This record gives sequence, C-alpha cells and structure tokens, in this order.
Amino acid sequence: MSTRPTVLFVCVHNAGRSQMAAGWLRHLAGDTVEVRSAGSEPADRINPVAVEAMREVGIDITANTPRKLDWDTAESSDVLITMGCGDVCPVFPGKRYLDWSLDDPAGQGIEAVRPIRDEIRRRVEQLITELGVTTA
Repeated sequence: MSTRPTVLFVCVHNAGRSQMAAGWLRHLAGDTVEVRSAGSEPADRINPVAVEAMREVGIDITANTPRKLDWDTAESSDVLITMGCGDVCPVFPGKRYLDWSLDDPAGQGIEAVRPIRDEIRRRVEQLITELGVTTA
C-alpha cells in the first residue's frame, strides 16, 4: 500500500451505502486517502434519502454520480470494501478485502437510513484507524 491508500467502496447500485461511505471517508480523512466508489449495476442517480441523511450531518454528496465497477479501478485500489455486491467484485492478490453487511437504504425512509448512515460512520472511523492515516 502506498503512503496514500486508495479505498474502493462497492455496492450494487452505487447509490446509497457506498456513496455514504465515500462521503464519510472524504469528510473524515480529507486528502490522506484516495476515495472511490462503484456499483455492479449502478443506478441513474444517488438515493435522495441517502443524500438527505448525509446532509443532516453536514456532508454533501449531491455532486456524486453512480459509477460502474470496472476492472482497472478495482485492480488499482489498495482496499476494497463490498456492501452486498456478491460475487461480481474481482479478486486480486495482495489486496485487502472487507465485506460490510449493512441494510440497503433503497426504498427506505429517513428514519431507517439514519442508523445505516451512523453505522457506516463507525466503520469508516475504524477503517481510518486501521489505515493509520491522520484525519482531517
């Protein structure tokens, strides 16, 4: 891993969990980590309830767009964190893989998405500690 690790968050639609995780990591770690997110079957837009939940904590993810998971992005990432994408994620020797089992915010109201958002923050904070980077 380089001195500036690259973290890729992957979920099916790249519209909720992975976007919230990327938002948290950018917010908490600043430019000490290169943050990426992608989906195996990306949606047309980010889940508006996920956007609202993140806005409540002062993080704006409205400019993000769901992206298709591609081989090169996965291969060039140091840490790959999957969130329900199943077997579609490529596996490369020497990479660190984590699978975060989290409820899917798709179709959920804000009351159900807030605890998902907060659990993602907890896991991102733990990841930052494990990466040994200085937070913003």
